[in-house]
Amino acid sequence: MDQPAFHLFEPRQRTSGVVFSSPHSCRAYPQEFLAATQLDGRAIRSSEDAYVDMIFGAAPELGAPLLLAGVPRAYLDLNRNVDELDPALIEGARRHGHNPRVASGLGVIPRVVANGRAIYSGKLPMAEAQRRIQHYWHPYHQTLQSLLDTSLAQFGEAILIDCHSMPHEAMDGVSRGLRKAPEIVLGDRFGAAAGAAVVDRIEAAFAAADLTVTRNAPFAGAREEGGAQRAIRRVLPADAPGHRRDCRHRSDRAAPRRRIGPAPSAGRRHSSPRRAGPSERSASPRPCRRQGRSDRRSHR
Repeated sequence: MDQPAFHLFEPRQRTSGVVFSSPHSCRAYPQEFLAATQLDGRAIRSSEDAYVDMIFGAAPELGAPLLLAGVPRAYLDLNRNVDELDPALIEGARRHGHNPRVASGLGVIPRVVANGRAIYSGKLPMAEAQRRIQHYWHPYHQTLQSLLDTSLAQFGEAILIDCHSMPHEAMDGVSRGLRKAPEIVLGDRFGAAAGAAVVDRIEAAFAAADLTVTRNAPFAGAREEGGAQRAIRRVLPADAPGHRRDCRHRSDRAAPRRRIGPAPSAGRRHSSPRRAGPSERSASPRPCRRQGRSDRRSHR
């Protein structure tokens, strides 16, 4: 599997400290992965944030970079920490306390897709899990950290907008009693991940577009600081009739400059500067604001 670790669309000139990322919208499913799964081509995509990259594709035209995953979520979840290995799937993985994400099969190497459907019929070797992390997780997060560091250096702040979509079913409980079901969910971990002023401005922009917005329900995000999730309600499920099934990112108009992350077969080091210390990060849809420091941690 020699596809790139990420796709980065950069503006010709940065005019904002905002960085957009879409870690779950990749739809490039390698044949060897599809051959290894017991799911069909539609079921394997059920956890995918389909076409979220297209929705935010104009970000570079407005002066902000857009970082897209180079591998699908069912193959490797870039919104998890590298130590979230599932002992039920990965041979030799050890359990470190109770982690509800891992327990439900949604670790860094997912065991299931939506509705708890198993991806594999057996276990994966630890070496395979570490290979995926080394070749895809680390380059993606090193690049994301570099973008945030650049924002901090240039603008004195870094605001990460992590872009996702949400299934209809997730909104059932939230929608009861409301005149209109929420179309946008902003997650800031109840104020712990992003300043109120940042989230207020984002909410006001959506409201001005006549979209129904809610905060932290059903998704609050998990970034401890410097991050804000943005989840958009899925109108057309990935397995619905008429859903496009191509497996390429469709952000062609998004950026005057495009950079593609290194594929493992190329044997090249990532060209972005590495951050100091471990790059232990996970994501979900939310806005993150950081001022005065370049460290970042998250635990979704």
